[in-house]
Amino acid sequence: MENWKLLAFLSAVFAGLTSVLAKAGLREIAPDLGLAVRTAMVFLLIWMNALAGHDLGELSKLSRRSWMLLLLSGVTTSLSWIFYYRAMKVGTVSFVSIADKGSILVTLALSFLILKEPFSWNIALGATLVMAGLIVLTLR
Repeated sequence: MENWKLLAFLSAVFAGLTSVLAKAGLREIAPDLGLAVRTAMVFLLIWMNALAGHDLGELSKLSRRSWMLLLLSGVTTSLSWIFYYRAMKVGTVSFVSIADKGSILVTLALSFLILKEPFSWNIALGATLVMAGLIVLTLR
């Protein structure tokens, strides 16, 4: 298996743990405070990782466009997390985490339109199955 594929699967494992741990951690506090605590830890660990990898020298390589896009990505990440934590506080992990994964449909559409990534029938089938799963999930 290619290294990037292993990393993607590890990401999925940790993302799954994240949802369950977050829900358990929100039992006694407001979702925005829980998100603030989580984000502080993310901030600390990401900077430690960047410093350990000596990546800071690459800051000078960032163009104005890259800065703008990465900062906008930070804004959209923040909004996603705020809504996710608020939904997680009152909803069920099983619903919120699956509904959140519907973002893959937005990601796929934008990756084809903006990034000009290649389209394949495997991707179309996978997206259709994700959409079908979301529809089944929302049925009463």
